[in-house]
Amino acid sequence: MSSGEFVSNCTADSLAQAAQLLKDGGLVALPTETVYGLGADATNADAVARIYKVKGRPADHPLIVHIHSMQSLNDWADEVPSYAISLARDFWPGPMTLVLKRSILAEDFVTGGQPTVGLRVPDHAVALALLSAFEKIGGKGIAAPSANRFGHVSPTTAQAVQEELGGYLEEKDQILDGGPSTVGVESTIIDCTSDSPRILRPGAITIQMVEESTHLKVSKAETDIRVSGSLENHYAPRASVFLNRTPKSGEGFIALAEIQTPESVIRLASPKNTEEFARLIYSALREADAKGLNSVVVAEPTGDGLALAIRDRLMRASKGR
Repeated sequence: MSSGEFVSNCTADSLAQAAQLLKDGGLVALPTETVYGLGADATNADAVARIYKVKGRPADHPLIVHIHSMQSLNDWADEVPSYAISLARDFWPGPMTLVLKRSILAEDFVTGGQPTVGLRVPDHAVALALLSAFEKIGGKGIAAPSANRFGHVSPTTAQAVQEELGGYLEEKDQILDGGPSTVGVESTIIDCTSDSPRILRPGAITIQMVEESTHLKVSKAETDIRVSGSLENHYAPRASVFLNRTPKSGEGFIALAEIQTPESVIRLASPKNTEEFARLIYSALREADAKGLNSVVVAEPTGDGLALAIRDRLMRASKGR
């Protein structure tokens, strides 16, 4: 299949078609502000099983359900604590997933067999328009992990989805092109099943933001809840990733713009700040593979907040596939 055949621009007609395709059990890759997701009707076991197959993802790995607004929270979750409502009010639509006790709508095939479900309202016009169109024809939510093969680098453009998954999708499936993702790393995942919030995966919504919203301290207690992207090795290109050492001749290099490129080293990205670092990191790692490099050195950004999320992803990438 030629590279453009899956990809469609986001007219009202194509969004209505994509919503119907989801309702009929097809897969739609959709843009979000974090990364592109591979979407299926979250209530359709067969469609969700195809996500796992296309991604090559372990079946006990839960999926995040994307909903159109916080009004849908009660469809999917039971016993929603008031601090979770505060978080939803403050940061949805946005790069935040709330893990809550699941309702009967959230079945084992979407929760990885756990008693909890991850929910998010994405902050992207195309994703929200698709969710709205899906809701209009009776859809309840779209299960959508990142649109890449399991353990690989997450895609932040429609073209990256096409390159990753084009060989695994069926002819009827679709990729909606909504331009490059603006955040660039996956959502913050927050466990809201106990008395205080606990961050299970760092992202653009930071500990400080969570504490200001909830007036609660973020819990440091251990949990056995499984979430997306929490395996030791993840987000990895084919190239080996090394952190915080001097790059050698012929190696790729990703670092803030103020850091010079040593001689005969291949500069892959020079972000000006942490936000741009998050936006560019995955496309730069993909670029290393496109150039056939064996190794990439990354000078990690320092500090808290989003820098913490970037370091989390890079630590996993450095463990390889």
